[in-house]
Amino acid sequence: MNTEKRKFIHSLVFPVFFLFMMWLVKIIEIIFNVDLVFLGIHPLKAEGLAGILTSPLIHGSFSHLISNSFPLLILGACLFYFYRKIAYKVFFLIYFLTGLWVWFGARDAWHIGASGIVYGLASFLFISGIIRKNPRLMAITFFVAFFYGSMIWGIFPDFFPFKNISWEGHLMGLISGLVLAVFYRKEGPQRKLYSWDFEDEEDDENDDEENAYWKTNCKMNCPD
Repeated sequence: MNTEKRKFIHSLVFPVFFLFMMWLVKIIEIIFNVDLVFLGIHPLKAEGLAGILTSPLIHGSFSHLISNSFPLLILGACLFYFYRKIAYKVFFLIYFLTGLWVWFGARDAWHIGASGIVYGLASFLFISGIIRKNPRLMAITFFVAFFYGSMIWGIFPDFFPFKNISWEGHLMGLISGLVLAVFYRKEGPQRKLYSWDFEDEEDDENDDEENAYWKTNCKMNCPD
């Protein structure tokens, strides 16, 4: 097995495991006829604190679960493939920060679902590609913009058609991804430097030295 194929398979392991956990929870709800919404986030309520950890695993319906599953798999695989050295830190920080900020700032309701993580991953991948100026990562930026750009409307309650969806979770996820993209901008993959980049720096240094030389000689030898 070549390196790229092995790397691709490894990038799928955690996203697939996380999806398995999400689907397992929903299947348990159906089999035992229980409603686990109480494991969601209820802002500023003590009983809603546990939801910071559990709410991304809880979904109101299969359509809700499916709508989060595909982007979570694709964006999660992109994160673990291109940012494997910091992928776990980024994923779990998006997970925790999104939930924490929803608990502090969302409206008085039960907030469930992994859409905040989806928004966080999309935001991180989009902003990181721009910041790092790496051609491969820029390609991911364009991919996210093309396929998931319409998600931006999900952070505006007046534009989002489903009133029972947590637009606050979307917004907090987007912000957490942006913050982490900036925070980790010097970790993980970076833009490759080529010989002409160093040549440009050397040319600039030579130009500065030459300018300084002529300024000095002009002061000494040039008539007023």
